[in-house]
Amino acid sequence: MVSLTINGEQHDLDVPDEMPLLWAIRDVVGLTGTKFGCGVAQCGCCTVHVGDGAVRSCITPVSSVAGKSITTIEALGTSEQPHPLQQAWVDEEVPQCGYCQSGQLMAISGLLKKNPHPTDADLAKSITNICRCGTYGRIRKAVARATGGGQQS
Repeated sequence: MVSLTINGEQHDLDVPDEMPLLWAIRDVVGLTGTKFGCGVAQCGCCTVHVGDGAVRSCITPVSSVAGKSITTIEALGTSEQPHPLQQAWVDEEVPQCGYCQSGQLMAISGLLKKNPHPTDADLAKSITNICRCGTYGRIRKAVARATGGGQQS
């Protein structure tokens, strides 16, 4: 049994300690906004926040996050009050296929907690999520829009 606090709600789960957090979130709790991509922490589709940091949930055992605050894309913003990044994503028409977007948003919102005005170089260094459609230019524009400034290298 492991106790997880996901999006402010406590969940007592009867799962193996080594179960990846991704599968606990999706299959046990039922929050499907966090996506499975590669399963080896390379693509970033499964990014969630644990505390203030962004982590790849596909390789994070549930036992390592017990008692910590976990935030998924479902709690980043709402339809009525989207997170500034979510609104910028819409305004800049970032998604193409959209599959990586929840991971992108979670990774970048995690970065913005530490660095509210990242440069293009900061984004390139810190955000290693993969977008198969190649919307990186629109992502940079959306981050600039959300942070109220232009990106500089």
